[in-house]
Amino acid sequence: MPVLTRDEAQTRAQLLDVRGYEIALDLTTGGETFDSRTVITFTAAADGDTFVELKPARLRSVTLDGAPLDPADLADNRLPLRGLIAGEHELRVDASMRYSRTGEGMHRFTDPSDGETYVYTQLFLEDVQRVFAAFDQPDLKAVFEIGVRAPKGWTVLANGVTEHVGGGEWRAAPTAPLSTYLVAVAAGPWHSVRTEHRGLPFGLHCRRSLAPHLDADADELFDITRACFDRYEEKFTEPYPFDSYDQAFVPEFNAGAMENPGLVTFRDEFVFRSAVTDTQRQTRAMVVAHEMAHMWFGNLVTLAWWDDIWLNESFAEYMGYQTLTEATRFADTWVDFGVARKPGGYDADQRPSTHPVAPDPDAVPDTASAMLNFDGISYAKGASALRQLVAWLGEKDFLAGINAHFARHRFANATLADFIDNLASATDRDVHGWAQAWLRTTGVDTFRPTVTHSGREWTLALDREGSRPHRVVVGVYDRDLSDGRSLVLRERYETDVPSQEGPVARDGGRPALVVPNDQDLTYAKVRLDGVSQETVLASLSGVPDALTRAVLWNALRDMVRDGELAPAAYLEAARAHLPAESDLALVAGVLGFAGFAVADRYTPLDGRTAALATIGALCEDVIRRTEDGSQPGLRLIAVRGVIDSATQPEPLATWLSQGAVPGGPELDPELRWQILDRLAALGAVDETAIAAELRRDPSATGQEGAARCRAALPDAGAKQQAWEAMFESDELSNYLFAATAQGFWQPEQEALVRTYVPRFFEDAVALAARRGPAIAEAAGRYAFPGFAVEEDTLRLGARCLERTDVLPALRRRLVDQLDDLERVLRVRRSAEGA
Repeated sequence: MPVLTRDEAQTRAQLLDVRGYEIALDLTTGGETFDSRTVITFTAAADGDTFVELKPARLRSVTLDGAPLDPADLADNRLPLRGLIAGEHELRVDASMRYSRTGEGMHRFTDPSDGETYVYTQLFLEDVQRVFAAFDQPDLKAVFEIGVRAPKGWTVLANGVTEHVGGGEWRAAPTAPLSTYLVAVAAGPWHSVRTEHRGLPFGLHCRRSLAPHLDADADELFDITRACFDRYEEKFTEPYPFDSYDQAFVPEFNAGAMENPGLVTFRDEFVFRSAVTDTQRQTRAMVVAHEMAHMWFGNLVTLAWWDDIWLNESFAEYMGYQTLTEATRFADTWVDFGVARKPGGYDADQRPSTHPVAPDPDAVPDTASAMLNFDGISYAKGASALRQLVAWLGEKDFLAGINAHFARHRFANATLADFIDNLASATDRDVHGWAQAWLRTTGVDTFRPTVTHSGREWTLALDREGSRPHRVVVGVYDRDLSDGRSLVLRERYETDVPSQEGPVARDGGRPALVVPNDQDLTYAKVRLDGVSQETVLASLSGVPDALTRAVLWNALRDMVRDGELAPAAYLEAARAHLPAESDLALVAGVLGFAGFAVADRYTPLDGRTAALATIGALCEDVIRRTEDGSQPGLRLIAVRGVIDSATQPEPLATWLSQGAVPGGPELDPELRWQILDRLAALGAVDETAIAAELRRDPSATGQEGAARCRAALPDAGAKQQAWEAMFESDELSNYLFAATAQGFWQPEQEALVRTYVPRFFEDAVALAARRGPAIAEAAGRYAFPGFAVEEDTLRLGARCLERTDVLPALRRRLVDQLDDLERVLRVRRSAEGA
């Protein structure tokens, strides 16, 4: 199937002015297809030829200005429109379209809890054509009028306010001018909670089976929504540009959320069925804030081509964290960003697939290449760059430039050049030079400090490996004389890197700890001087500020990945300091790296049991520390850590049979499936136990848990069945595919699954070709044999990448996974030689 190229899009944009779409969808035609009728009114600026995109199950009829076109002219996804003359035109398309099970286009889901069915659209990038005929590119904005025929008892949601006009027919209010990829429809027997704010209707929607859980959190969700809405209204001079604000939590959603104007769709895992930590609530709140920022940046003003998609995401990521900090009870959001999001940017920026935050337009020649740039660079690095820009420019000038951008391009399209020009109009600083240094380059700078001292003076020389200018805060700490493990802040000062002045002597004796990039205002890897590193390993939990501790944990993490700190030393630091840590994001982030990266990958298999025992011991320390019930979130993280690090069935089997952890918490569905998954991997349960748990929890989440557990069983028949379900049958939905893949590879089962390693590189290519980008990405992410840490795996992967038929989404994942695997081998060799 041809993908749209940038050149084709530019040619079509010069020819066409699209006025509007009238779309009629019939969702009552059965479980496999729906009917789609589209009327597009447009003007041609000159005589010429063009095409419209469509991926139908059956194309029934097409007329252009009343004259029929031959449906047989449809080639792949393109219907040619030949011989257009300058002036106004009307295109009518009548087609039958397929529902999706992969989260692309019009996704259809039947809830196993109650048999109710829901559908929703996800039209990002090039999936509009799976739902209706369109000139599918972001710079051909138009007004959309949508009508939907739905089964009795269903509610239809859309970008504008919807009205049931009788007989199952629904009409949505005409939209403001939108890009095609932002059109949204969600239909089903939704459970809805509604309110109003500033004269606008606000709504929350979810599956009926999740109704009690949404109701329990509705006040919190509305409070967050109102607080962020009001803060954006204060920051931005342009008012909210749409007629309503609905937030729909939908099943089997591939992304975290999608910023459809007036109808944001979220993965419905954000409707919490089980106990969660406050950090998880903060993450949900950040996604609410992130998507709302898109209403202005992305929806009111939209990119002209996909090379600027990073700007949408970087802006929303930065504004989401910053606005949440300013407007809600979540005052430490940048700690979570530092430990949970930013490392993904650092990792992505050190792989062969790295790219500038703002790639050169020639690097994004088509929609297939655009999809590959949704990674830690577009989100975490881009947001970090904007945070550094605000530190350098000042928030007042930054917002002045942003508001100029909105005013000049409202309901239109803009480029990076437009954005930089608007920022430059608000300041005397060289924003264009900053953009060239920060947005058009790749890689991570590294700070390497040297501290010297003489008498009562000391000097910091901060060497930079890299090319970017940085404005940073340096934190200076002394030991607390009353408590040998604690540290106290002596001072924080700002400096430029590189510094035009050179090192400057400062008063006071040699500090115990010097932290470059204290407060995490820039994007760079940090190394520590020798004394500071010793202090951190001995006293990290005594550093008084959580954001500083996040910078230091990231420094240790990067040193492990770069072979400069032994994985065992990282585990020892975690064992020493996490039991005293109070910040939930830090505990969860450090445990995550300690488990998945250090124990499961960087540590050879013969040392894995000891590594897991270290993690389990520190989690048990936290459980003992929280017996008084005062820190349930911390205790929950620790219980999860004990489960994931278990190497023997006990105490997990006892917890499961008793339905609780002694002293709490009681086992909710999430914890029960987590325990069962670990017991399955250890060979301590069988299909009978899994089936019994599924009867207890037959929900969608339960179905995923059962698939994960069955794939994890150390049984040749179970492995074969799981492999066939993933790679030989196309029946698994996107979520069930991911769950099965997550269970399949277990480090303890290396011998059992060894024969599947070469099969992956053959079967994944065929799977991707059959099922498309979403499943290809899932196969590369979850089904890759990441625990096969051997040179043979690298050779198999390299041979696979030599093929010309590897789908781009899978190819990108393989490149990243193989680079990560090569890094694991380097880390192991470095640790062995230490």
